[in-house]
Amino acid sequence: MNEQLPDLHSHFCDLNLEAHMYASQWFLTLFTAKFPLCMVFHIIDLLLCEGLNIIFHVALALLKTSKEDLLQADFEGALKFFRVQLPKRYRAEENARRLMEQACNIKVPTKKLKKYEKEYQTMRESQLQQEDPMDRYKRENRRLQEASMRLEQENDDLAHELVTSKIALRNDLDQAEDKADVLNKELLLTKQKLVETEEEKRKQEEETAQLKEVFRKQLEKAEYEIKKTTAIIAEYKQICSQLSTRLEKQQAASKEELEAVKGKMMACKHCSDVFSKEGTLKPAAVSRQDQGSEADDEKDSLKKQLREMELELAQTKLQLVEAKCKIQELEHQRGALMNEIQAAKNSWFSKTLNSIKTATGTQPLQPPPATQPPKEST
Repeated sequence: MNEQLPDLHSHFCDLNLEAHMYASQWFLTLFTAKFPLCMVFHIIDLLLCEGLNIIFHVALALLKTSKEDLLQADFEGALKFFRVQLPKRYRAEENARRLMEQACNIKVPTKKLKKYEKEYQTMRESQLQQEDPMDRYKRENRRLQEASMRLEQENDDLAHELVTSKIALRNDLDQAEDKADVLNKELLLTKQKLVETEEEKRKQEEETAQLKEVFRKQLEKAEYEIKKTTAIIAEYKQICSQLSTRLEKQQAASKEELEAVKGKMMACKHCSDVFSKEGTLKPAAVSRQDQGSEADDEKDSLKKQLREMELELAQTKLQLVEAKCKIQELEHQRGALMNEIQAAKNSWFSKTLNSIKTATGTQPLQPPPATQPPKEST
């Protein structure tokens, strides 16, 4: 320090401020006692790379960067500066990095450090030789007594800390055991609820399977009836079409026969005398009346046959209307069945979700509603 910072060294000598008052803590703790960790990490990295001499570089760099403040401070101010203000200055990462750069640039020759070490050892030996043995023994005895008292105090502190730690560990162990008992009880309850939930789930799955089977049978039955009704409707339509065609043909044939009979009757003199030009019947012989009655009978039979065909056509139309009504009723039943199936699925899903939530403890267990048997559609 006398070579690198002579003015600061002379100032410290004037204040009777010795190096061990501020630097011993730096060297003994590798600057970890007061300085921030970001700076300590850099120092340890340099120490591992360069060796122990780096601590002299860092100490000189700290003194050099704080030179102006230290030259203006008195004894108390300098000690307070080393204890409070100097560590705060290097809380910033950038300031610590600049200090490390400055410490690396400072030259501290190894030979000179060894020379100072030899001089110090020689000085200590001369002091010990000049000192009275009785005083040296008294000082050594006093130092040993102080060390013994310090060790006893440390022993008492360690014993107290051990007893406190045992008590704390005992309390923690008791709390952990109590908590373990509570957790075991909760685990048993959860397992029991899980078993009950699985049993309920199995029953609901069986009921759902039965409902699905019933709904499937009802759906197949409805589809079969719909197919059967569709086939009947198609058959009725075909019959109606055939009857309409047949009626039209018979009407056309009847008209042709009537026209032919009328033509023949008009061609015959005897028959033409029966009808006047306006189509009225004249009095004739008994044979003419018989022929007219035969023609009337044939017309009556044709009219009767026509009425029967019209009646059959009306019945067919009525059956067609009934079939349409039945189809609509079957479609309505099918829609009701689909709604019941969807409601059963939603109910089963909600029951399953409720059971799962209950098993995981998100909500209290609720009793499942009574399962209603499916309504069979007629």
